[in-house]
Order: sequence, then structure tokens, then C-alpha cells
Amino acid sequence: MNNTARNMTYRTYDEKRDFIRMRVDTEITLSLDNSDKHVKGFCRDLSGTGMLIEVSEQVTEGITCKTTLPSSNDAFPALDANIKILRCIEIDEGKYQLGTEILTIKN
Repeated sequence: MNNTARNMTYRTYDEKRDFIRMRVDTEITLSLDNSDKHVKGFCRDLSGTGMLIEVSEQVTEGITCKTTLPSSNDAFPALDANIKILRCIEIDEGKYQLGTEILTIKN
């Protein structure tokens, strides 16, 4: 194993998570699996493995959702994904922050 690979192996999870993150601030709608419920919110940032989303209602941790993150550039398609809610934290009265994992991306 070369030094670069060794250094990447020993980096902590937080360092890896912060390595590639893109601020997006885009409206997003979550379609909660196994129901007809839709939750609107804002995707605040996007990484290769997840999204940080703000919503105005509590969402159950562990559930999966379908979502589309629209593109602001016609040259790039919207991001259609299935995500899992890893955490739901109240950050202000009536405002929740969702940490999510991207499970699949539709082509």
C-alpha cells in the first residue's frame, strides 16, 4: 500500500465526509415510501453519499424516500435518488435537519 492510500485509510469518518461536499440550497420534495405523503424542503448540501435537507416537519429516522433534486443547468439532468433518513434533528422551532444517505441514483 502506498503512502497516499495508507493516509486515506487512516483518516477519520468526519474527514472523509467533509472531503467532497457541495452547497446547493435547492428546493426538494421527499416522497415517503409506503405512503402517499410528500414533504417539501431545501437540500442544503450534497455529497457523493448523502444530502443535508431542511424541512418543516419531523421525518421518521430509518425510512426511505424517493426524491428529485432539480438541476439549475439544462446541460445537467436532475438527480433522481432513493435516500434513507439517518437522522432528524430539530434545529429551530418547526425546522428540522435531515441527514440522509443516498441508496441509489436513477440513470
